[in-house]
Amino acid sequence: MSCDERFAQEARALGSSFDGEIKIGGNYVPLVRDGRHLYLSGQIPRVGDTVVVTGAAGADASLQDAQRAAKVCALRALALLQRALGSLDAVSAVLRITVYVQSAPGFTQQSEVADGASEVLYRVLGPVGAHTRTSVGVLQLPKNATVEVDLIATTG
Repeated sequence: MSCDERFAQEARALGSSFDGEIKIGGNYVPLVRDGRHLYLSGQIPRVGDTVVVTGAAGADASLQDAQRAAKVCALRALALLQRALGSLDAVSAVLRITVYVQSAPGFTQQSEVADGASEVLYRVLGPVGAHTRTSVGVLQLPKNATVEVDLIATTG
């Protein structure tokens, strides 16, 4: 099964579609390519016009909700890579991801939230999706999103 087929399967499993426009806000681009490297701006768990998981993990959003948000963020990033490269099979490595988690006081499971994004990247890309990672708890994120994920990938 191709990476693109696994991507579609993961999106269906989450009940999300990334067929339409991937909206951004502001004066920036969602992806910059520099030679073999692709740098993706932070992705929040937005599907269409809706941020599907909002609020602080550990208060407004459960750990499971926050993990789902991280999965949606990773799928948005993969959708951007797919559009830029024509196919996710062109990705040769995901070098690094950073996962920002809007966290309630005392919430310390940022790495478990980040596991949602890591899981999606590995399931879609296989060993190519293995990456280095940092997960950080923050007070607030754009649009009150629970999670934001950025990443750096390379092509062959």
